[in-house]
This record gives sequence, C-alpha cells and structure tokens, in this order.
Amino acid sequence: MSTLSERLAAARRAAQQQEDAAAKEAGGTATADEAASAGQADAPGSSQADQGDQAASSIDGAAARAPRAAAPRATEAVAAPRRKGTGATDRIDELKSSVHVELLKQLGPHLYDSDMEPDELDQRVRVVLADVLGSQDRPLSTSDRARVTQEISDDILGYGPIEPYLRDPEVSEVMVNGHNSIWLEKKGRLMAADAVFTDEAHLRRIIDKIVSRIGRRVDESSPMVDARLPDGSRVNAVVPPLAVDGSALTIRKFSEDPLTVEDLIEFGSLTPETADFLDAAVRGRLNVIVSGGTGAGKTTTLNVLSSFIPNDERIVTIEDAAELQLKQEHVVRLESRPSNIEGKGAVSIRDLVKNSLRMRPDRIIVGEVRDASALDMLQAMNTGHDGSICTLHSNGPRDTLSRMETMVLMAGMDLPMKAIREQVASAVDLIVHQTRFRDGTRRITHITEVERMEGDVITLQDIFLFDNAAGFDGEGRTLGSLRGTGLRPKFLEKMAYANVTVDPLIFRGDRL
Repeated sequence: MSTLSERLAAARRAAQQQEDAAAKEAGGTATADEAASAGQADAPGSSQADQGDQAASSIDGAAARAPRAAAPRATEAVAAPRRKGTGATDRIDELKSSVHVELLKQLGPHLYDSDMEPDELDQRVRVVLADVLGSQDRPLSTSDRARVTQEISDDILGYGPIEPYLRDPEVSEVMVNGHNSIWLEKKGRLMAADAVFTDEAHLRRIIDKIVSRIGRRVDESSPMVDARLPDGSRVNAVVPPLAVDGSALTIRKFSEDPLTVEDLIEFGSLTPETADFLDAAVRGRLNVIVSGGTGAGKTTTLNVLSSFIPNDERIVTIEDAAELQLKQEHVVRLESRPSNIEGKGAVSIRDLVKNSLRMRPDRIIVGEVRDASALDMLQAMNTGHDGSICTLHSNGPRDTLSRMETMVLMAGMDLPMKAIREQVASAVDLIVHQTRFRDGTRRITHITEVERMEGDVITLQDIFLFDNAAGFDGEGRTLGSLRGTGLRPKFLEKMAYANVTVDPLIFRGDRL
C-alpha cells in the first residue's frame, strides 16, 4: 500500500501544471480510499475476510487508476533530461518553431529572390519577424526576444547555430560531428561549442544551403562534397551513409581581410629576410611548390606569395573550390566541377590545367595538386610558364618530390622513374614547406632549392631552415625561428635573367 501511494504521489508531482487540479483531485480520492481501507482494517471486530475484500477492492481501484497515473510517469521519464533546468529553453524552442513557420509563410519566395540585395532581405526579415513576435500570445522578456530574433535570422539568412562562430574572428575552424556535437578551433586549440542543431534534418538543410549556392549537391548518391562560402572559406561535408554518426561538416574560415606578408612576419611564420627572399623569388619567375600537412597554412602562404606577382602579368588560378584571394587586376579564376546526378559533366583540375595553357597565361596557380594533374603542371612549368605556383600535401621537402613522382604515375603513362625525376628537377626551383606545431602556430620550416639530378636522385639544398634550438616557453609555444644556412642557391642566375637580384647577406647563417 505504501509503495502504491508513493508512486501515485510521484506521478502527481511530475504532471504538467495545467493538470495539477485534476491530479490533486484524483490523489485526494485515492488518499481517502486508502485511509478508509486502513481505518476499516484497524477497526475492532473486523474479520480477516472483510479485510481481504477491502484489500482486493483497494487493488482493483489502484488498477483502475493505473492508466491515468501511468501516462504522467511515462512523460516524466522521457522529458526529465530536457526539462531539468531547461523549461525556458523548451518554451523558446517551441516559439522559434512556430515563428519560423509563420515567417516563411509571410515572406515566401522573397527569401530566394536573387535580385534582392542581402541588406534589403535582412531588413525585410527583421521587420516581419518583429511583427510575428508581436502577434504571439506568449509574453517574452527583452533578452528572450533578442535571442529568438537573432537565432531565427541566423537560421533563415545564415547558417543556423554555427553562424555566430563564423562571425567570430577568433574562430579559425568550425567542425560539426553530427547535429548535437559542434567543435571549434581557437588560437590553434580545439574546444567544444555551446550550441547544437535541432536534429539531423536541420543540419542537412544548412549543408544543402551552403553547397547549392555554388551549384553543387550532396545526397546518398554523392555523399561527399567540397564547397566554399561567399567569403572563400573552405567547406567539406560528408553525409550518411558514409558518415555513420550523422552528417559531418567542416568549415575552415578565411579572413575577410587576407593576411599579408607583414602579418606572417608578425606571427613569426616568416622573418623579414626570408620575406624579402620569397618576394624576389616570385618576381624572378621561379617555379614554387608550397607543401605541408593539413591545416599548416599552405593556402595562406600561397596567397601571400601570389601578392608578389607584378600587376602587368596575366594570372590563371585553378582550384577545386575557389579560395584564393588575389588582388591583381588581371586574374582569371577557374574552378573544377563534379559530375551531375547522371555521372556526367565532370571537369577535373587536370582538364583545367590543360585548358589554361591555351589562355595565354604568364602564371598558372593551382590551389592544390592531388592527382594526375601533377604531370600537366610539370609540363606547364617546363614549357615557358615560369613563375607558376602550386600546393600539395607532404611531410617535408623530400617527401614533396616523392609525392609529385607518385602523382605523375597516376596519369597512367608508362614513364621510367628517371624521366619523371628529370622533369621534376627541371621544372621545380623552390619548395616552401610549412608546419603546424603542437601549440597551434604555423611556421615555414624549410625553404629548399631543388638543384639537379645526381645519378637517380634529385639533389636538394636547404637555403633557410627552422632552428628549434631555443625550445619552448612556459605555455608550450615554440621559440625557434627561420635561419639562413649560409648556402647560396644556384638559381640566382635564373633570377638575374628576370632582372631580379638578392642581397647575398640574407643567406648568412648567423642572422635571424
């Protein structure tokens, strides 16, 4: 009996507020019945048979009341994790949902009007949003109203719960591992974000919004996509069935104001001497490969190197997703295209490199070489397009050449390894290798000359090398810097043909 009473009392406490009166009335009846039963059981002269009948009657009454009591208990079990300290949040989420639907009804196709300026659309959404919120019968505090307005605006005009982090200049990368797990990179460190998507469908809507703006798609037949935001930020998305725990979205942000060589010097990625040398190398029409691991800052360095190209040259850029931010006047930007839903119409990086040779380029810049396009890039460097620049993934200068050889073999041509290496040694003049350290800093660690073939091996010579002898400070930041090795590169003569000279003192090994 006591157990049943406790269960009924717990059910009454967990019932929703609007059912309190009915729950209390039902509880009062149950308590009265139980008290009467207990009183009759304790009354003098009552027989065991009477007590048995009363007990049976009490059990029957409890059974009759059980369905009514069971529903609140089930509600409590499901809602407890969400209601625990989040009642206001649930109410705001419900309000957001209803306001969102009403807003879409009122604005309709204006949200997708390509002729409408973003500022005008933003103003229109906020005006309608204020009217919709004002017509709600649920009173909102000023802070809640501001929060609902911002979140709905982010969802309709931006990218939902990740929009505030895309606006935050301190966040360099946003990583979504399923709808309820968002991670950020700040100052080179990973941290969990205090935000989630509503559900998987919400996340998929945001992914579709991103990729559809550049004419790409992501679905079960094409579950991976590389895309970009309007500001050039790099986007990668993987959806089920490849992503087992829900869709994965990775956004590497690009600064609205691109980093300059002065910024890299301030961050310690470069020294003034190495910056002057790289400036001269680009103006001297050396073929440069920027290498490094994932997230090492290769594209940023490529942007900086490209800024050294004179304004009177024609530049053709080729990328999977257009990310480069060149400021020269004469730039032609090309972007590869994936196949359509029928598996046709794909245009690869290799196709674009071949086509660029017919566009009278002075410089060809490839965002990343990752396949057989390496062969065409080498051919371009060897056929009068000096001063070309590209990036590729590798662990060091020697590995850069090995990867280049491997990618040339991917072209399917039956070339002997020595012929490939001769092509590489003839085409590539300089390797700029970049590393991301454990403290999150990104530094150029090698500036290496590609000399010539000696036997079957390509000879490399480090011109500048990162000296880590100074160790680390108390917070784990590296104290090393880029130093000259004291060796003068052989390509100074090639630079002289382009009327570019370098102060020999910058190669001194005792200078920082």
